[in-house]
Amino acid sequence: MHDICHDFQEENPSIQTKVSYGSSGNFFAQIKQGAPFDIFFSADATYPELLEKEGLAVKEMREVYAVGNIVLWFPKESKVAPDTGMHAVTSSEVMKLAIANPRHAPYGLAAEESLRYYGLWEEVKRKLIYGENISQTAQYIHTGAADAGIIALSLANSSKMLHEGKYWMIPDESHSDIEQVYVVLKRGKGKKSVRKFLDFIHGKNGSNILSRYGFVFPGTGENR
Repeated sequence: MHDICHDFQEENPSIQTKVSYGSSGNFFAQIKQGAPFDIFFSADATYPELLEKEGLAVKEMREVYAVGNIVLWFPKESKVAPDTGMHAVTSSEVMKLAIANPRHAPYGLAAEESLRYYGLWEEVKRKLIYGENISQTAQYIHTGAADAGIIALSLANSSKMLHEGKYWMIPDESHSDIEQVYVVLKRGKGKKSVRKFLDFIHGKNGSNILSRYGFVFPGTGENR
């Protein structure tokens, strides 16, 4: 999103963008309480749909813009080999495993689903530390507060983490699709700046940025 906003403002210098980052569930609660946002980019489809049903979002202004992926990430100095797959989390080298809080972070829910899919949830529950959102989860493993973590592929591909760790792609079949959905909120209704921003997201430049970070485009199953 930082890259998208940077490139968007280069093309549209008269439009200023201001982004707030956090978990989808927390933003859902804030929006219901009147938080002044124009667009809500959620890491899942449920919260935007609920906002539309409750009359807090503009009808027919809700759309999937990308599909996320999750990875099992280790610091470069870790002795654990990622190619051993999900069972690497049971290694004695992994004393603390970071995931986003499944109660309000869609990427955390996907992490829990994957651990359950491999029959590892009960075994690793005692190792888990929860990030408030997927960014905080990545920070835990990046700073050494956790020995490994399940994070978004987009974060693993970021300049901050790409060369400082190693990861294993968690198969899609082990969790529900992580559909990234945006919805225009009542405050953003009819704003030309909002329409321009969404057009940029769906345009060539926006798509290239999303692809670079490993997002898959809806209906294609491809990101390159």
